[in-house]
Amino acid sequence: CATADEVVAFTDGARKEGWNPGLNDAELYSTTDPNGFFLGFIGDKQIASISGVKYGNSFGFIGFYIVDPEYRGKGYGIQIFRAAMDYLQGCTIGLDAVEQQEENYKKSGFTSVYENNRFEGCGGGEIPSTECLVDLKNIKLSTILEYNKKVFPDIRRDFTEKWIHQDNSFSYGFVKNGVKDGILLGYGVIRKAVNGYKIAPLYADSYEVAEDLFLALRSRIES
Repeated sequence: CATADEVVAFTDGARKEGWNPGLNDAELYSTTDPNGFFLGFIGDKQIASISGVKYGNSFGFIGFYIVDPEYRGKGYGIQIFRAAMDYLQGCTIGLDAVEQQEENYKKSGFTSVYENNRFEGCGGGEIPSTECLVDLKNIKLSTILEYNKKVFPDIRRDFTEKWIHQDNSFSYGFVKNGVKDGILLGYGVIRKAVNGYKIAPLYADSYEVAEDLFLALRSRIES
């Protein structure tokens, strides 16, 4: 497993691949599952990395899967991939795959279920004029975790709390009928990334709620 100092370097590896991770991503994932980060070496030279983070006991996610370009196609990647898969044995496992690698992941039992599209734009604008938008930090964590049951396959209490309170981030919830006894209809977080800011997650019960959350998050970033 990777040490705490080595985990920080995962962000740099992702940056070099053009993935633009959040500045706190690797640290937050590693505190969620300190045993879920792996490195591959030839002698003293690090040539590969991967994370296999467990959320609770039933779900895990693979990320930061990178092999140095000069060592690709030589079987080193599949070795570290299998190490992460073995670590997540017994869990339902998710991952994001570049299109060129989909067929390879299918050989390991994965099925493509949706596509990701990345959009970029400018910050700024006005926050929507609705009392339903509230600072997510003012909403009970238990309320957020209850909402998460609709959108995520396992409980991730510590991770959710740390994600909401991470440095260089803003978050909003959309609450109907007041924050004290109201109903949470969605929430979102925007965080500082290597380049600019990234929104994730953004969960909502409707397109209208999603738009208000998006505009609120965007408004916190200077254009």
